[in-house]
Amino acid sequence: MRRPRIEEREAIEQGALDRVEGLVGDNWRARGSRRMPDGSAHPGRQITLMSSRVIDLVARERKRWDLAGDQLYVDLDLSAENLPPGTHLEIGTAVLEVTAEAHTGCKKFAERFGPDALRFVSSPLARKLNLRGIYAKVVQPGRVHVGNWVGVRRG
Repeated sequence: MRRPRIEEREAIEQGALDRVEGLVGDNWRARGSRRMPDGSAHPGRQITLMSSRVIDLVARERKRWDLAGDQLYVDLDLSAENLPPGTHLEIGTAVLEVTAEAHTGCKKFAERFGPDALRFVSSPLARKLNLRGIYAKVVQPGRVHVGNWVGVRRG
């Protein structure tokens, strides 16, 4: 999923991941972050990944997945136990590194999927399992495609 502008989504079949831009054509870099002193894009929040099983549950229809705003939906255990910060994910020809930044539900998530969905992904167990998703940064640029296998390299 690519976000070319705020509140806009493009479902794409393939995309380029870049160390500087993140997902090419996404607004991550231009949007910046309140968490950075100078308002620049947060390097630890470059790419978001969410479990395809969790988004399917809360969105109830595949056509509503884009409302979550995550770039990559994967069928993978995203828990901190399985994917601690520093883990490398090989997707297509790109490599991502899981960061320590917490990806949590927000007001927009509740507006789009309902307060029960936000409570579900925000419970203590859900936070441990990273049901809302995880952040990663690009460490090796490359291309990703819908249906790519995700390889996990630890250490």
